[in-house]
Amino acid sequence: MPERRYRDPVHNIICLNSSQSADALLIELIDSKEFQRLRRIKQLGLALYTYQGAEHSRFTHSLGVMHVVTRALSLLDDVPEQVRLVARVAALLHDIGHGPFSHVIEKATGLRHELWTEQILLDPQTQVCQILTNFDPALPRTVVSVYKHDYVPTYACQLVSSQLDCDRFDYLLRDSLMTGAKYGNYDLEWVLHSLKLSPDGQLYVSAKGIYAVEEYLQARFYMFRQVYFHHSLRAVENMLIAIMRRARVLAESSRLNFLYWPLGKLLTGQQMTTAEYLLLDDHDLMYHIKRWVDEPDPVLADLCTRFLNRKLFRSVDLPQPVDEELVVRARAIVRAAGFDEQYYLLRDSAADVPYFGPYEPKQRPQSKIYVEAHRRGQNIGYRLCEITEVSEVVRNLRSFTIERLCFPKEVSEKIYALLPN
Repeated sequence: MPERRYRDPVHNIICLNSSQSADALLIELIDSKEFQRLRRIKQLGLALYTYQGAEHSRFTHSLGVMHVVTRALSLLDDVPEQVRLVARVAALLHDIGHGPFSHVIEKATGLRHELWTEQILLDPQTQVCQILTNFDPALPRTVVSVYKHDYVPTYACQLVSSQLDCDRFDYLLRDSLMTGAKYGNYDLEWVLHSLKLSPDGQLYVSAKGIYAVEEYLQARFYMFRQVYFHHSLRAVENMLIAIMRRARVLAESSRLNFLYWPLGKLLTGQQMTTAEYLLLDDHDLMYHIKRWVDEPDPVLADLCTRFLNRKLFRSVDLPQPVDEELVVRARAIVRAAGFDEQYYLLRDSAADVPYFGPYEPKQRPQSKIYVEAHRRGQNIGYRLCEITEVSEVVRNLRSFTIERLCFPKEVSEKIYALLPN
């Protein structure tokens, strides 16, 4: 059958038609072993420890982003077929470089999935690279240029990665649905129908879409505040980071009995080939944690036991600015209870900027959100302006920083007592 259908909980049915060359290419990429690996990597890492429904994968999200990009392009005028192809492929493959438990492993190892995505696309040994090259020898580097914002026209890059991109469009709705938290809901249809192209090839939002974009930015703000930075989720993420740190110490001193070689290279910072990296997914890390429960090292064995059985560390928000003397006293409490404070008193810092405004020097101009607004002092005509010029809602979206301490339940009462009333 020429038509491939994917049932999706967010977008209902995603269709590709193999009789069309672009869709046939996308189907071939989806069936590649590198893309199928994304089924074994959870989109929200360890969020299922807090939101039991958060079992969705990078595979489903990547399909969703491709679908939303396809829809956005279909609503824009005069988009060349080659641009459609490049943008859709870039959307589909944008997360192919993620490692076990997505962003958590990056915090533990310092590796960036964006660099691995580029390496996977350009490595001639990968199926993904071979498929792209067979279609067009220049296509792998062209797709990478989208991620680097070097591709022209600019709107193709904006749809894949910007402050108003289809990646965020999908993950907010998907994560909201799968976690059961409603904070991420917004009017995607109205946003998509409001997207327009300026004469120089930049995306902007028509006047009728400003309120929908405000809602979208608020949804992102609340999802970070209430879901992605949830105290229990951050606690279990920090527990996994502590496990990885302890395992690395043991591995480097030859005191770790069980360590499968690709994870061993990742853990100890050794250079990995693309093929070695692609062997790793969530299941590998979970299997190691299950085996490390029986390690002779009491710290690693205990942390892994707590992690597997969801005996999560407690966490408390520290007052701002942080009283460092309070942290020192907390360390003393942990030590007195017989715990190693390196692994049992974890400092957690999280911050988010819901929208980078016009004066953020590190932000590319094309990443800002431009909207259509009435010309001042005139009854007719529109001008394009950056969204904070006309939206008080967006101007009032404030960045925030969270500072927390994570620690075992056994010392919780004494640490709680340190906090001001």
